[in-house]
Amino acid sequence: MFRIKKSKYDRILSLYEKINSGDIIRKSDEADRFGVSERTIQRDIDDIRAFYDNNSLNIGLDKSIKYDRSQNGYILQSEKAELLSESEVLAVCKILLDSRTLVKAEMMPIIDKLLNSYAPTRCKNEISELILSEKFHYCQPHHGQAVLDRLWQLGKVIQAHHIIDVGYERLKDKSVVERRLQPVAVMASEYYFYLAAFIDDIDKAEHFSDPDDISPTIYRVDRIKSIRDTGEKFTVPYKDRFNDGEFKKRIQFMFGGKLQTLRFTYSGPAVEAILDHIPTAEIKDESDGVYTIEAETFGSGAQMWLKTQGDYVKLMND
Repeated sequence: MFRIKKSKYDRILSLYEKINSGDIIRKSDEADRFGVSERTIQRDIDDIRAFYDNNSLNIGLDKSIKYDRSQNGYILQSEKAELLSESEVLAVCKILLDSRTLVKAEMMPIIDKLLNSYAPTRCKNEISELILSEKFHYCQPHHGQAVLDRLWQLGKVIQAHHIIDVGYERLKDKSVVERRLQPVAVMASEYYFYLAAFIDDIDKAEHFSDPDDISPTIYRVDRIKSIRDTGEKFTVPYKDRFNDGEFKKRIQFMFGGKLQTLRFTYSGPAVEAILDHIPTAEIKDESDGVYTIEAETFGSGAQMWLKTQGDYVKLMND
């Protein structure tokens, strides 16, 4: 009697673990695996389903077992999607690998954790095969610097609105200079992470001819050699005008500078490319395939990029 109960418990726990990991339960396969009838497997599924139904409110499981005709088996559905779908995992892995923003030692564990913890069991091997070549041939950024810890450190001081002292490596002579900054955003663009910050008042005279200039400056995170949180608070510039998400839209191509409104015309074949590259761009007029566009941006980065579009773009600010 004890051995029969133990076998049943082992079978139910095995089925529970399988369906809870995102896999599919097919009665015929499970009947063969355990050497029982399909009717027995159905009773096991009903027991697990009853467990989820009875405890959905008590312990917040919020899951239910449903029969999926397209897959000819039982799957676990949840109002709160704890696992990513196979297409979502593949998309995230592709985006991360193509970004090349992290050294290999930091990128590969993230990819592996995505597959092991968030992908449905049934498709892990397929996704691994699809990205195997990209993982093997992954080309990390040439700076070779680990940045994850620095990103988290910067994220905390940004959230707290704390002034920081940083040691920053200059690109030309590799010397490290000291800066006192008011950090406002971390962004990823073209293989690098960047910090957008405002130079603190005590350092402004050295860098700005106009003491009232509150233009942002841009720093590559891999070249920040040290960060010290002073604990001093600052008021976020432009806070009354737009939030951090809107602020990031106006810093494009990682060039700091004054806030300005660009006006230009575009006569190329894909205006969507302009709108996607410059998130604040708005079409003000269109006539015979020529678009008049306005965009609010910091610095000269947007103008520099627009000039690469050749005769398609005519800047009206020049």
